[in-house]
Amino acid sequence: MTVHSKLQPSIDAWTHSIESINEMVSPLTEGEWSRATECPYWSVRDIVSHIIGFECELLGDPRPIHSLPSDLRHITSETARYTEVPVDIRRHHTAPEMTSELEYTIIRRSRQLRNETRQPDTEVRAIGGGEITLEEQLLTRVFDVWVHEQDLRRALDKPGNLASAAAVLSRDRFLRALPKLVAHDAGAKPGSAVVFDVHGPLEFMRTVRVDADGRGTIDSAVSLGPAVTFVVDWETLLRLLAGRVRPAAVADRLKIEGDPELADAILAHIAVTR
Repeated sequence: MTVHSKLQPSIDAWTHSIESINEMVSPLTEGEWSRATECPYWSVRDIVSHIIGFECELLGDPRPIHSLPSDLRHITSETARYTEVPVDIRRHHTAPEMTSELEYTIIRRSRQLRNETRQPDTEVRAIGGGEITLEEQLLTRVFDVWVHEQDLRRALDKPGNLASAAAVLSRDRFLRALPKLVAHDAGAKPGSAVVFDVHGPLEFMRTVRVDADGRGTIDSAVSLGPAVTFVVDWETLLRLLAGRVRPAAVADRLKIEGDPELADAILAHIAVTR
């Protein structure tokens, strides 16, 4: 095996998730490709186009030359513009064109990853520019593909893979954002703790602790007398963290104990990615 052992779990998780997407969208009718998703402004076709576009970029394909329409209200930054180009260029592609390109892209990327011989800490180009380690690049692709897999599953009413290998890796990436969210963004007091008690297909409990200097850390130890405890199912937490739904829309799926002001401040900043 040429792939480094630290990279193989990410490659396996990515493979399972993207092949699940391929299997899910292959039988879709033309109308289903246009179905709206919770990913703001994007349809099923747009999400698949996004995945294809970024995987093609990692394959070294040239960026498409394309001018975006001026009426896309969600294009408010250069990052958004960069992300939208490979999406918009495919908006009029037919279902067979989408499925054949996705399948071919998966074949090419799978071959590339099977032949990967670089070390995990090798610096590589990040999508959109800059440098990143190869290990982080692969973890980022797992996260992006799996979060969008779940967007597609909700839009198409085909639930699944909420506890897959990609789900676990994505959860850990989400959880890394919680210490800053609680300590800095929400302004939790030094010495306080906030518990996230998560149930469902992926069950876990994490405690964010704020030290005397106001810095946050996260662990799996039980906290006695936390300032706030959130009891929530995994899919709802995912939707909140990914900015797919506002807290008020899922209030019936959230149980909150403790300081209501701190709880509200945390929920106001809960969307750590979009």
